[in-house]
Amino acid sequence: MFSSVPQFKNAFLKKLEMMFGTSFEESTSREQFQTLGHMIREHVSSDWIKTNELYRAGAKKQVYYLSIEFLLGRLLRHNLINLGVEKVVCEGLGELGIELDQLEEIEADAGLGNGGLGRLAACFLDSLASLDLPGHGCGIRYKHGLFEQKIVDGYQVELPEQWLRHGHVWEIRKTDDAVEVPFWGEIESRMENGRLVFRHLNAETIMAVPYDLPVIGYETQTVNTLRLWNAEPSRFPANADIFKYKKDTESVSEFLYPDDTHDDGKILRLKQQYFLVASSLKAIVNSFKKKNKSLLEFHDYVSIHINDTHPAIAVPELMRILMDEEGLGWGDAWDITVQTLSYTNHTTLAEALERWPIRIFKPLLPRIFMIVEEINERFCKQVWEQYPGDWGRVESMAIIAHDEVRMAPLAIVGSHSVNGVAQLHTEILKNREMNLFYQFYPERFNNKTNGITHRRWLLKANPGLSGLITDAIGGSDWVSSPQKLEELMRFKDDSAFLEKLHDIKQANKERLAKRILDKTGIQVDTESIFDVQVKRLHAYKRQLLNVLHIMHLYNALKKDPEALLYPRTFIFGAKASPGYYFAKKVIKLINCVADKVNNDPATNGKLKVVFLENYRVSLAEDIFPAADISEQISTASKEASGTGNMKFMMNGAMTLGTLDGANVEITDLVGRENIFLFGLTAEEVLDYQHNGGYHSLEYYHHDERIRGVVDQLVNGFFPDTENHFNEIYDTLLGHNDQYFVLRDFASYAEAHQEISRSYLDRNAWLQKSLVNIAKSGYFSSDRTIMEYADQIWKVQSALKV
Repeated sequence: MFSSVPQFKNAFLKKLEMMFGTSFEESTSREQFQTLGHMIREHVSSDWIKTNELYRAGAKKQVYYLSIEFLLGRLLRHNLINLGVEKVVCEGLGELGIELDQLEEIEADAGLGNGGLGRLAACFLDSLASLDLPGHGCGIRYKHGLFEQKIVDGYQVELPEQWLRHGHVWEIRKTDDAVEVPFWGEIESRMENGRLVFRHLNAETIMAVPYDLPVIGYETQTVNTLRLWNAEPSRFPANADIFKYKKDTESVSEFLYPDDTHDDGKILRLKQQYFLVASSLKAIVNSFKKKNKSLLEFHDYVSIHINDTHPAIAVPELMRILMDEEGLGWGDAWDITVQTLSYTNHTTLAEALERWPIRIFKPLLPRIFMIVEEINERFCKQVWEQYPGDWGRVESMAIIAHDEVRMAPLAIVGSHSVNGVAQLHTEILKNREMNLFYQFYPERFNNKTNGITHRRWLLKANPGLSGLITDAIGGSDWVSSPQKLEELMRFKDDSAFLEKLHDIKQANKERLAKRILDKTGIQVDTESIFDVQVKRLHAYKRQLLNVLHIMHLYNALKKDPEALLYPRTFIFGAKASPGYYFAKKVIKLINCVADKVNNDPATNGKLKVVFLENYRVSLAEDIFPAADISEQISTASKEASGTGNMKFMMNGAMTLGTLDGANVEITDLVGRENIFLFGLTAEEVLDYQHNGGYHSLEYYHHDERIRGVVDQLVNGFFPDTENHFNEIYDTLLGHNDQYFVLRDFASYAEAHQEISRSYLDRNAWLQKSLVNIAKSGYFSSDRTIMEYADQIWKVQSALKV
């Protein structure tokens, strides 16, 4: 891109003057950022064009990854790293008096996701391009994303996220590729030339306009595409309220996850899902048809992946396109659909396995509902034939039942592959949650343990540690082959290396401490243990267990100033869904505890609590490298995998967790001596849920520590919070503590004691940290994507002959 610093500086100054008609001296930081972004995009445009031409002309299969979320984060430095020009650009800007860090701060995080689901999708795109695999993302260009979180009086307040306020330097609008997506209306059927055909009449149409983003591989010429669809007015319906139609249309791509506690919100969420699927599939089929191949070969050239149930409507939509628009019969269309589609399940929670009321689904998507009905009828007939007389089995497996359309069964029946995202998660799906489907389709179920792109979460986020690794193992080959991190094991007894590791961690903690001070005014002790829980806020992730334990530590310190073996800084970051009132109460509780603890002179030097508002990718990049403890404390069996656990591990933090999700595989890799485990196992939790036997009141009455902190929720311990935490109190005692917070409390508290004892032995702690880093290469998304590519999608590098 730029072979020398002088070449870059000259090109940068010329580009800035040409774009903004101003001298460098008069330019703003935003103009400088925009200039650099445009230079990068223009530089990769030739490779982007060549990549697309290679895919169009070639006979290789392509994969399209459909996801309702893509949590991209900032792309400026990430793209510079992947292009191999970060050093040249950094030096060139420095000679002009510009810090790259400052330009990076100008870029808004792309607000297209909420948590692990969206971040996984973004990591996968990076790996696909870096491995030269022909894979693209398909998502929605949310104007405001999820929301910007503010903490006001301890409560979460949601504001529109304005990430597009100044445009998005990486995107290109592709108006010529826009497609129409229909809703509502009626379906007319009639016979034409001996076959039944269908017409969608009086539909309300929305124009789906694509915005394409380049996905740049690491040190490769492959540039894949993330296509984001924007909802815009199409043809205004006759006799319609134009302003209402425009508002309703644009709302489809306005916010991620609208509140669906009422029918209007449910309709909007279902609209979003069909909008994503219908526009993406239309574009995919149009692209395929340019190859002049028979549609009967479609699945030989195209693989479409359903990321969780949100895009499951791809099953009937692909059937509709193949039958209604392309004239195929049901049998051929169904064979193609099943062989084309694959599905990843991300949850064991029933609430996350989407179900749509027929009263909403049928009128909104009339033709799609007809096809779903036919799929359901044919599938139920197959189940009946295999298990005659077993009405209970048919009812449990049906796609349509109890006046609902069930999206997980639809995805399973219409896909050739169904995968979980960690070994434990997949076994639970096969043996419990989806056991009936596993019995019926055993060949379809498989595991693909999640991964993360180490290029962002280690190389970019932690340059100090990355440099140490490169120097230690003699080169940067580990960036392309992360399994080579294993070579660090030979430094386990090297005290000089371990001291360097300590110094890097300390520098990262000081960087985060400065950010905490700037954002919150809270001064934290960088010599303390940084104990971190950052993730989506949900009851099963048990932020509540964490904060109740902090209350216990506070109570213990008030009684005995020597009760805490080592100072702790507890750091939280989390967003609660707008309609999830319990989760919002937990945020309030964390902030009340923080106010209490941080302002008490008796505990101020030993205990600090920080809630960092508006948790997002750019903030995470400061947090993960600084953490000593990674809180992965979900109720066993409830977390499908987790990816935060992998990011912390890769940056040398120790996991404190249950044997849940990928924690199980982390334990297998690092050994039990290098992880802190506690609590019920998945089998024990599932046994309690199936057979009963857990009574939270017993733990309340028999453990003084538990009784103390639970009572403090409602006894006035927190000033000016009358009745604020009654719901949490009732959840724990009145509703028998669904996620076993009180049952695991004692074990959790003991694990924290063990952490403090271990941290006192600095050399041993650093050895544990080193083992975690060295073993983390397995969790690279490169490994995960190669498993998907080889075993599910059957795609190969387009560069290979």
